[in-house]
Amino acid sequence: MYIGSMIIILLIVIVLIAFFSLVPVGLWISAISARVPVGLGTLIGMRLRRVIPSRVVKPLIKAIKAGLDLEVNQLESHYLAGGDVDNTVDALIAAHRANIELDFSRAAAIDLAGRDVLEAVQTSVTPKVIRTPEFTGVAQNGVEVKVITQITVQSNIERIVGGAGEDTVIARVGEAVVSTVGETREHTDVLENPNSISKKVQQQGLGDGTAYAILSIDIAEMRIGDNIKAKLDIEKANADMEVAQAAASKRKAEAIALEQENRAAVVAAEAEVPRALSHALESGKLGVMDYYQMKNVQADTSMRESIAGEDSELSK
Repeated sequence: MYIGSMIIILLIVIVLIAFFSLVPVGLWISAISARVPVGLGTLIGMRLRRVIPSRVVKPLIKAIKAGLDLEVNQLESHYLAGGDVDNTVDALIAAHRANIELDFSRAAAIDLAGRDVLEAVQTSVTPKVIRTPEFTGVAQNGVEVKVITQITVQSNIERIVGGAGEDTVIARVGEAVVSTVGETREHTDVLENPNSISKKVQQQGLGDGTAYAILSIDIAEMRIGDNIKAKLDIEKANADMEVAQAAASKRKAEAIALEQENRAAVVAAEAEVPRALSHALESGKLGVMDYYQMKNVQADTSMRESIAGEDSELSK
């Protein structure tokens, strides 16, 4: 009898543990107290479908308390599709309070498209300021002008899905800034009137096809960069100088080679002199006295050249 009672008690405990682990009773009580129609069967079904009930029921409670007409099946379907239920509900509440027309289907589509639907709603109410990176344009006189802009945008809920994002807006503004600077003749014209850039850029309809409406484009910072034309002129001059130096080196090498050839020819000719003298002596065309007289003349000439060289050194 005792063993049977223990078995019954154990079975009851096991059933209770299984029940409370399968059914979030506390969440169900919270829903009932908030007058949100969520049955125990629905909660058990969520468990079986591997849906975390709190991720669905808590946003549903919040939505109904805010006056939204949502059903648990809508939120559960969005959860199963991989959406952020809580963020989507917050976006719907924000839109409802700001009198922005946004139904659950569109909000869910925006969320599943990878956009932050809550941020989109907030930006449609309060415009967002995007600070761009530094863009570098070159004026017609060759001087760089570096510009940082601030773009004030407002989300367009109707174009969130399928519209280009923030990166596209920044890229378009950068391209427009660079082309506008390139149209100016002098870089000083841009410095004197920086608003001319923002006005021309804003007139180009850069927000077309994006998820934003561009309200204004303002110049945040502007500074002068390098003088590209001067750099190119210097590089060209250096290149011309290198070409000239190469040509001069070539001419010098050719002159040295020619000098060496001439010296070789002189040495070869000097080597023939003893042979010619010997042949002249043997043939009788040159006498011994003539030979000694020629040597004396050569010695006298060498002495005169030596004296002339010393005098020139002294005169320096």
